[in-house]
Amino acid sequence: MEHVRDVSALPKAHLHLHFTGSMRPATLLELADKYGVRLPETLTEALTSGEPPKLRATDERGWFRFQRLYDAARSCLREPEDIRRLVREAAEEDVKDGSGWLEIQVDPTSYAPRLGGLIPALEIILDAVDGAVRETGLGMRVLVAANRMKHPLDARTLARLAVRYRDRGVVGFGLSNDERRGMARDFDRAFAIARDGGLLSAPHGGELTGPSSVRDCLDDLHAHRVGHGVRAAEDPRLLKRLAERGVTCEVCPTSNVALGVYAKAEDVPLRTLYDAGVPMALGADDPLLFGSRLAAQYELARHHHGFTDEELAELARQSVRGSAAPEQTKAELLAGVDAWLGGPVA
Repeated sequence: MEHVRDVSALPKAHLHLHFTGSMRPATLLELADKYGVRLPETLTEALTSGEPPKLRATDERGWFRFQRLYDAARSCLREPEDIRRLVREAAEEDVKDGSGWLEIQVDPTSYAPRLGGLIPALEIILDAVDGAVRETGLGMRVLVAANRMKHPLDARTLARLAVRYRDRGVVGFGLSNDERRGMARDFDRAFAIARDGGLLSAPHGGELTGPSSVRDCLDDLHAHRVGHGVRAAEDPRLLKRLAERGVTCEVCPTSNVALGVYAKAEDVPLRTLYDAGVPMALGADDPLLFGSRLAAQYELARHHHGFTDEELAELARQSVRGSAAPEQTKAELLAGVDAWLGGPVA
């Protein structure tokens, strides 16, 4: 009988997880009660029922609704202890799902007003990561992400800050939010600062818009990885380019369906990307809103796309290779993947 190994025991790296979106639903409800925040009804219903809200962010109104829910959740993170709790719980959830390395993505400007400014906010986040590493044993680092809805000069400020804290746990620089706004080339200087400072370039692309946004990430931002990248499946030449360059796409299947990028799980082009040789790192994106975490993405690949245990193991290897983990950590995780594949089946 095929497909019987436990994917939550498969060692893997998690490269696409947003900070607020990593929160446990129960934690958000507790914090909202603590601070007297009235959450939108659709969000409260989703958190209590376990059914993710229907967002359909492929249209402008749907994306606005998604951002409104996300902002409401973020408004409940007000004190350093809230940050520490979120990071610790995100690490605990990842460990349960077999993750040995997590790169959590955050725009510290979103938390700066309540945490004493931009630098204190980032330091609180990095201290929280250090604490979670000690408590859980998970390898964990931070990817600082600029917001493409803001001015490119803001992104340059963030890039300089990210480089400054490279020795404190920042490993990459990203670009998030609605890729239909803000051209990638407008942020080329920020990404040059980050790359010159030794950080990975990992902008979002190929989610809400087509293959052109993935090409822009490669041409203008010299991406080492692409957040999402699934729409590259529509362009065979682009797939070949990604494969030849070894650019890892951080694919988030559950998120793609929840946001209406694809109608159903079977439509997410995992098999197209895999067969083209494009490295992938499956990610949960925003489990708070989408209802499933890391191991569930591997289950989706298994049940909806027919990935065998050997292929799931290769996906795990690709996630590890695409990470910023130290070579020793990569070697240990890759050995763990081999052990999982060679282990007993239920």
